[in-house]
Amino acid sequence: MKRVIFLVDMNAFYISCEKTRHPEIKGKPAAVAGDPVNRTGIILTANYEARKYGVKTTMVLREAFRLCPGLITIPPDHSFYEKKSKEVMQILSDYTPIIEQNSIDEAWLDMTGCETLFGQPRESAKNIMERIKTELDLWCSIGISENKFLAKMASEMKKPLGITELWVKDIEKKMWPLPVNHMYGVGKQTAKKLNNMGILTIKDLALANKDHIYRKLGKTGAELVLLANGIDTAPVEQNKEDMKSIGRSTTLPHDITDIDYAKSILLELSDHVGMAARKHGKKGHTVQITIKYSNFNTITRQMTIDATCKVKDIYAAGATLLTNNWSKEPVRLLGISLSGFDKNSEQISFFEAFNTNEDSLEDKIDSLEDTIHQLRQKYGTEIIKPGIHVKQEKI
Repeated sequence: MKRVIFLVDMNAFYISCEKTRHPEIKGKPAAVAGDPVNRTGIILTANYEARKYGVKTTMVLREAFRLCPGLITIPPDHSFYEKKSKEVMQILSDYTPIIEQNSIDEAWLDMTGCETLFGQPRESAKNIMERIKTELDLWCSIGISENKFLAKMASEMKKPLGITELWVKDIEKKMWPLPVNHMYGVGKQTAKKLNNMGILTIKDLALANKDHIYRKLGKTGAELVLLANGIDTAPVEQNKEDMKSIGRSTTLPHDITDIDYAKSILLELSDHVGMAARKHGKKGHTVQITIKYSNFNTITRQMTIDATCKVKDIYAAGATLLTNNWSKEPVRLLGISLSGFDKNSEQISFFEAFNTNEDSLEDKIDSLEDTIHQLRQKYGTEIIKPGIHVKQEKI
C-alpha cells in the first residue's frame, strides 16, 4: 500500500493567533515583533497584508516600519501560541494517531489507509483545513505526498490556504524547476556551495553524480541527492502523547433550522467517530457536540456516558445534547467528538466478535459494528452507510 503523508503548516501562525483575540488587526498590516514599544528587535511573524509591503520574518523592526509606516506590532506571547498549537494538534489527532510535530506550527500526519474513514487525501485535507479555520479561526496549508520530504515541499507551494499534492511522479514537472535553495534541508551556506558547483536547480541536484556530491558535502550531500529524486523512507514518528479525542464536524451546505435534519447529519458524523474510535481501539466516556450558528456564535455541550466506541451510543448522547440545546436560530456547522478514553481500551478482534455462543444484544451490536468496520476497510466507506428517515429541508 502506498503511503499517504500530510504536512499541515499553519499560515503566519503567531500573528494569526493574535488575530483571534485582536480582531481589530484583521485586514491591516500587522506583525508579532520583539519590542514594539521601543521599536527595537526583529519581526517574528508578519501577516500577509504586511508581507505585501516587503515585511519579512527576522527583519529588523526599524526596517519594517520604514517599509510599512502603518504596521501594527504586538509583543510575543509564547504561552498563548503553545496553547493554540495544542488546539491545532488536538484537531489533527482526530484523523490519525500517527502525528509527528515538526515545530510549533506544523506537523506530519501518516494518513495511510484512512481513506475508508475520511475519504480521498484531498477530501480529508479539505476537511482538516475547514475545521481548523472554523473552530480555531486559523489558516493552514497542507502538502500531500507519499513521504515526509515531498509533503513538506508540497505544503510550501501554495500559501495561504493551499492544498497541494506532490507525488514522486510529479517531481520532474513541479519540483525540479525550482531553485535549489527552495529545497527543504538546503540552507544558505549549502545552497552557496551547490551554486559554486554549478548546481542551480533541484533538477541539477537530482541528476548530479552522488559520489561527487558526497566528496564535496559529505553524507548530507548524498542524502540531498536522494531527496531531490523524491526518495525519503523516514517514517512519521508518532508523538509520545496519546490522542485525547476523536471528532468530526461539517459545515452544512445551507443553514438549517430542522432538528430532524440536524440529527441525520449528527448520525453520519457519529458513524465516522465511532468507526475511527474502533479502528484505533479507543473507548471514551465523554461525548461533546459543537453547534455553530449562522452568526458564527458557537456553543459546545458535553455529557458523560459509559465507556464506548459504539456508533449508537455516541449518536444517542449527541442527539440528547442536540435536543436539549436546540433553538430556532439557523445552524451552519455541526460537530461531535468522543474523549475521556479508557487507558486500557482495546480493539475487539474481528474473530473474537463471533466467538461466543450466547451474545447479549450489546455484544451483537458490537459484532455488527466490527463487521461493518472490516467491510469498509476492504471495500470502502460507501459499502454500508448509516440511515435515518427525515424530511430534508428545502434550500
